[in-house]
Amino acid sequence: MNPVAFSIFGIEIMWYGILIASAVLIGTLLALRECRRIGFKEENLIDLLIFIIPIAIIGARAYYVIFSWDYYSKNPEQIINIRSGGLAIHGAIFAAIITAIIFCKIRKINFWQVADIVVPSLALGQAIGRWGNFINQEAYGTPTDLPWGIIVKGQKVHPTFLYESLADFAIFIFLVWYRRKKRKVDGEILILYFILYSAGRFFIEGLRTDSLMIGSLRVAQLTSIALIIIGVIIFYIKRKKNK
Repeated sequence: MNPVAFSIFGIEIMWYGILIASAVLIGTLLALRECRRIGFKEENLIDLLIFIIPIAIIGARAYYVIFSWDYYSKNPEQIINIRSGGLAIHGAIFAAIITAIIFCKIRKINFWQVADIVVPSLALGQAIGRWGNFINQEAYGTPTDLPWGIIVKGQKVHPTFLYESLADFAIFIFLVWYRRKKRKVDGEILILYFILYSAGRFFIEGLRTDSLMIGSLRVAQLTSIALIIIGVIIFYIKRKKNK
């Protein structure tokens, strides 16, 4: 499949960009629906997203560049060339959380409540966005003989984009259900997202061939372990305080 969907005045519009934009739109609509359900001011969410979306993109790029510095130190002109690829979801998440904390402090609103509104949309957005990796023939795994393997560059490999897309969609469904039926304190949805996504990402990352590395260690796996530990501790503390 051609990664280029169409061109406008000589500018190529990529399928990946269309999928990401669609994910943002769908996620925003779902979050606004949750705002109306619980009586949260929709304008606060919209104002937050105006800041978060561009900052998250910058964070995703910065994270990727930092852990690929051997290349970008020799090719600095490529640092801002995001059309060639190179966005890391962990960088986007960390940048978005910092932005949200500052925004909520200024607006004097509950960060944990806002996070619980937005996070299921994030998981769904990731499920949608991963299909851009399929179109671009990237983020695939090691060779496999499994029947659902895909052919990339003449070799049958693990469709790791698909594994993560399915995992993200399952997390989205679970978080929406948990938010309505089981949540006891604000922040549980964000914490559960970190734990569940990190667990899935840890195993899927082990199959990928394009991981960011620190020496012989995969950055995403190290980050996932840290988030699982932090998430479990915070979840325990919040539940204990609630009791």
